[in-house]
Amino acid sequence: MAGEKHLFAKSSRPLARAQTCAEVCVGEEYLVFSTGYLAKTGEDPDGGLARMNADLQKSSRGVGVNDPGLGRDAAGNPSHDRSSVSYTSRSRGPGVDDPSPARASGPPDSAIHFEDLDAEEDEQFLRTQKRVAVRRSPLPKKTANRVKKVAVIVCVLLAIGLATAGIHFYGIGSWRFRLESSDNIEVIGAQNVSRAQVLEVVGADIDRNIFFVPLEEREKQLEEIPWVESATVMRLLPNRLAITLQERTPVAFVKLGPKISLIDANGVVMTLPATMAAKYSFPIIQGMTEDEPLSSRAAVMKIYNRLARELDSDATGPSSHLKDISEVDLSDPRDVKVTANDANGTVVVHLGDTDFLTRYKTYLANIAEWKQKYPNMRSVSLQIPGQAVVSQ
Repeated sequence: MAGEKHLFAKSSRPLARAQTCAEVCVGEEYLVFSTGYLAKTGEDPDGGLARMNADLQKSSRGVGVNDPGLGRDAAGNPSHDRSSVSYTSRSRGPGVDDPSPARASGPPDSAIHFEDLDAEEDEQFLRTQKRVAVRRSPLPKKTANRVKKVAVIVCVLLAIGLATAGIHFYGIGSWRFRLESSDNIEVIGAQNVSRAQVLEVVGADIDRNIFFVPLEEREKQLEEIPWVESATVMRLLPNRLAITLQERTPVAFVKLGPKISLIDANGVVMTLPATMAAKYSFPIIQGMTEDEPLSSRAAVMKIYNRLARELDSDATGPSSHLKDISEVDLSDPRDVKVTANDANGTVVVHLGDTDFLTRYKTYLANIAEWKQKYPNMRSVSLQIPGQAVVSQ
């Protein structure tokens, strides 16, 4: 029974006094005695146990029975003031016990009460233990975990920020990062641009901390040099600058007033360098002026580029036809005039504004015959398909 202290009647003496409620096994049933005398196993001097067992067999299982004859001697006198018995039937089925046995009810002075048990011994079984108070966080568990993660991230970012700030202040204040002289400036890719032209741009940064050199501004200033198509300026720790130049590629000479210069495919005019890194063999373009804006020159150069591509695309010729042309007049975009130099002399050929290669081949196929007929021939117009107009 839950909450009761059991004492089985197996004593060395014929009669033993039970100090608390006891449980005696009789056959397949259990008899629960209050304070009284228990017979030693196998001994029943006054026949009390035999009578109780007989009453037990007659009673239904699970029903409590009070037998006024139980606990009396052979003469029928009570053997003790409180000799009433409450017994409970428990079926010993396969692994099943009845957790709530029925109790017998009797007269008030003979019934078994839990209050009669020793309070000090049974208190821990009858009363619920006091729960220990648990201190809980005011925030839910998920919220607390999120707060912890945010705090860790903030601490990491703060540490990174402090480290970056320390490096920054060290870099801008240390003498180790000062550009001491022009020897600390490295120029890469300069063939037609002189070092003096580069130092005119970056010379002001000498004796300055390299972290204070405005790289983008210096790149734009270097790209203003006519020969420089693009420029890249980099810091090399601790105290050097690396400048990489991409120079323009000239495609022709151009005559601007009395001067002869070089020009690229976008119409940018470049002065002839003092020491040319390469020898160029280009025709001279005429029809441009010095004050002409870059946008106008770019439009004119598109016509020249198309002419050069067509004349160079003839795979049947021994060499590029463009090499036989000394001048290209682009003053009239609708009539491109080229000056051809060959064994027959110098002739100006009017090619119009389209089919440059076809018309130039017509000139090559007929120039010998024309020269025979017109020894003083100076020009020929091939603008109209199938017609040639020779001028002397």
